[in-house]
Amino acid sequence: MTKIGKDIALAKQLLETSQLVAIPTETVYGLAANGLNPEAVARIFEAKNRPNFNPLILHVADVAHAKALTREFPAKAQQLAEVFWPGPLTIVLPRHGSVPDIVTGGLDTVAIRIPAHSLTLELLRSINFPLAAPSANPSGYISPTQALHVAEQLGEKVAYILDGGPAAVGVESTIVMVKGDKVYLLRLGGVSEETLRTVVGDIIVTTDAQDKPLAPGMMLNHYAPGKPVLLGNLRELQAKHFKENIGVLAYMEPLAEVPEEQQRILAPSGDLAEAAANVFAYLRELDKLDIDLIIAEPVPDTGIGRAVNDRLRRASGEL
Repeated sequence: MTKIGKDIALAKQLLETSQLVAIPTETVYGLAANGLNPEAVARIFEAKNRPNFNPLILHVADVAHAKALTREFPAKAQQLAEVFWPGPLTIVLPRHGSVPDIVTGGLDTVAIRIPAHSLTLELLRSINFPLAAPSANPSGYISPTQALHVAEQLGEKVAYILDGGPAAVGVESTIVMVKGDKVYLLRLGGVSEETLRTVVGDIIVTTDAQDKPLAPGMMLNHYAPGKPVLLGNLRELQAKHFKENIGVLAYMEPLAEVPEEQQRILAPSGDLAEAAANVFAYLRELDKLDIDLIIAEPVPDTGIGRAVNDRLRRASGEL
């Protein structure tokens, strides 16, 4: 199994020699490579079996490094960066010529964020290039929120896994695109739409799945386990599929008729942040069970709950 540890110097050395390193962030674990080296980035696509038209996020240590990757950094982007960086927000901006096409999926824009994780920030400060780092999992599968998840999914395809403990947020970053004085919400995530509006005012929402996405995580079949996922009212789904051996992903309360070991409760207290932190790990645990399918119920569609529901819809292919 690939080595797991906290050796930042080793991670730096491997990245500087164009190898892949899994890095922790507050959202999920990322599969990182030198974001300015097309050959290194190509190894990400190969390891993940990821479509090469699907853009990647560049992770940087500070705003100055972010600005160096763009042709312009509008006032609205500056506002967002001041409030939400480091943190679970990615900003899409016009790219600088130094950013390779393979990172942007051929688009004229680049997605950038500063992650809020001490280990990865220390690593970023020690290198002189940004890290391209999509989630460290096979393309379309459940995102990893622990170092062991990466090892289980990618094995020897990654040279080293930097272990930063369980991801605190548990769902990917929110992605916005800034064009002049307009802000477009492209992907729901760790920063809620409501919170964004308190900083920049009006937002244009364009979060629909796309064949050629404008940002990472916008494809329809994404974040999915190997087993089928059905999303809706748990009791109705249970009645419809009573002949099948089901696993249950519930919001607050289990189903009485299903064995306890085949159920996972996202947030017994109703805390939506807890649900977000658990959703990927619990989908992964259910996927490992000897069951036919997974039935899941939406959480309240407010705040970070919208991001949880987005991931559940994509896991079920219902967008």
